[in-house]
Amino acid sequence: MGLYEKADVLGGTTAISGGIVWVPGNHLMEEIDGIDVAERDADPAEALRYLRALAGDALDGPVAETLVTTGPEMLRFVESSSPCRFRLLAGYPDYHADVPGSRPGGGRSLEPELFDLSVLGEWAGRLCFWDGGARPVMLSETSFGGATESPPAPVISERRERGVCGMGEALTGSLLAGCLDAGVTVRTGARARRLATDDGRVTGVRFDALAGEGTTGEVTVEARSGVILATGGFEWNEALVRSFLRGPMDAPAGVPTNTGDGLDMAIHAGAALGNMAQAWWAPMVQVPGEEAWGAPRYHLVLVERTRPGSIMVNAAGERFCNEAANYNSLGEAFHSLGRGMPGSATPDQSDSDVAVWLVCDDRYRRRYPLPGCRPGAEPPPWVHRGDTLADLAARLGVPPAALDATVTEFNRHAAAGADPVFGRGASVYDHFNGDRSLAGAAATLGTVDEPPFYAVAIRIGALGTSGGPRTDVRGRVLSREGETIPGLWAAGNVMAAPTATVYGGAGGTLGPAMTFGYLAGREAAG
Repeated sequence: MGLYEKADVLGGTTAISGGIVWVPGNHLMEEIDGIDVAERDADPAEALRYLRALAGDALDGPVAETLVTTGPEMLRFVESSSPCRFRLLAGYPDYHADVPGSRPGGGRSLEPELFDLSVLGEWAGRLCFWDGGARPVMLSETSFGGATESPPAPVISERRERGVCGMGEALTGSLLAGCLDAGVTVRTGARARRLATDDGRVTGVRFDALAGEGTTGEVTVEARSGVILATGGFEWNEALVRSFLRGPMDAPAGVPTNTGDGLDMAIHAGAALGNMAQAWWAPMVQVPGEEAWGAPRYHLVLVERTRPGSIMVNAAGERFCNEAANYNSLGEAFHSLGRGMPGSATPDQSDSDVAVWLVCDDRYRRRYPLPGCRPGAEPPPWVHRGDTLADLAARLGVPPAALDATVTEFNRHAAAGADPVFGRGASVYDHFNGDRSLAGAAATLGTVDEPPFYAVAIRIGALGTSGGPRTDVRGRVLSREGETIPGLWAAGNVMAAPTATVYGGAGGTLGPAMTFGYLAGREAAG
C-alpha cells in the first residue's frame, strides 16, 4: 500500500490546524459527569438530528447517518492502530448550541495528546510545520481552545527540546507513525496528474516523474485494489474558485498545494459533484509581508472579534452580524456585502476594496490581542489608528457619522448586557471564545469608548473548500449516472462534505475526513 503526497512535506492543512476531530458518541464522552453509556450510545442519533436541523434538504441522509454512527468505531481503530491518543476538549460547545440535537456543554470535540516526534525517525522533520517548527502546545492550552493562560515558558522550552508537539502536528505525526508501522510506503514530491483506468475501472495513478527514481516524464503507479483521493480542496485554484464558489473568497488559509488536483481527476473519471458552491468560510487577516510556502499567509480571526470592546463594521460603517458567531456561519454575512467601495481609501492605506473592518478601543488593545499584535503592545503601522471615531473613519474611508452612530448604539446595548440587533452574547458558543473571566454576555459584550481607536482590515477566506465528488456510504465515488466508479474512493475536503453546508463543531472537517478515510481504507483493503 502506498501513500503519495504532492508536497515535499506531509500533513497539509491538517498539520497546521488545531488537530481537533468532531466525533459524536465517542467513548471519551463518558468522562463527562452525568453522561453514561446509554447517553453516549444515543448521541449519534442526536447528532444526526442536529445536522438535519441545520442543513435541511442539502444533507445526504444516509451518508450523514454513516458519519455519526461510524465515527466512534473509527476513533477506536485509530487508537488501537497508531500512537494517536485523544482527550476531550473540555466544555467546547457545538457551534450551533441552540439547535436541537446539539451539545452545548461539549463532548463531541476531541484533541490529540502531545506526541513525541522522535518516534518518526527521519520523517520527524518532514511534516508540514508553520514557521519551520512544531507547536509544543495542545489547542486546549491556547486561547483558541478556551485557555486563559498558556503553559509556562519553561514547560514550552522543555517540550521543544524533547521534540514534543500538539495540535495538527501531533495528529498527523501519530497517524504517520501508524502508517509506517503498518508497512505503508510513503512518497513525497509526487504530484498526481490523472487516474489510470481500464474499461471504466480505476487501476492506478499517473504522476509527474517521481523524485529519487531517476525517471523522466509521466510515471504510472498501478493500484492493487483502487485509489483513495485525499488531496484536499481547491481553495488555491483561482479559476475553480471563480467557477464554483457562491461568493468571494479572498484569503485561503489552507496549504497552497490545495489546487483541486483530486477534483480534476474525479471529474475526468466521470464523477458526480456535490456541494460545490460551499467552503469552510472564515474571516481572515493578512499580516503584510508574511508568507508560507511561497504564498501569502492568512490568519483566522477568532478571539479578536469575540472579546468585549470590539465590533466589525462594513464599508458603510455599520454592523452586519453577530461578531462572536462561529466562523463558518459568517460566510453568508460577508457575502451579502460584496466588495468594498473602490476608490474610497485615503492615501495612508491601500485597503481600497475592504468590505469589513474590526474596530476596537484602547482598553481592548491593552487587554486583548489584535491580529498580529500581543496585548498591550504598540500596534504595527498596518493597524489603523484614530484619536477619535471620526478620525478613524476618515482613515478607513467609511462615513464618520455612520460609524459614530453604530458605536453609540452598540455601546448602549452592551452596557445593558444584551445585543437585540444581532444577538451577540446570547449563545454559550459566543461566551466560549470571549473573555471567560467575565460572566455571561459580558464575556463578549463590552463598550467601545476609550480612545484612541483601532481598526484592522478583515477579509472573507476559507479553511478549505467543501465540495467535490459525491460518495456513497462506503466512501466510493459516484458517477454522474449515480453508479459507483469501480476502484475509486474519496475522503476529506476533496469529497462532497458528508455534513453538506454544516460545520457542526470544533473538528467538523477532520472528524468526517478521518471517518470516511477509515471507511474508504477498509473498503479498498477488501
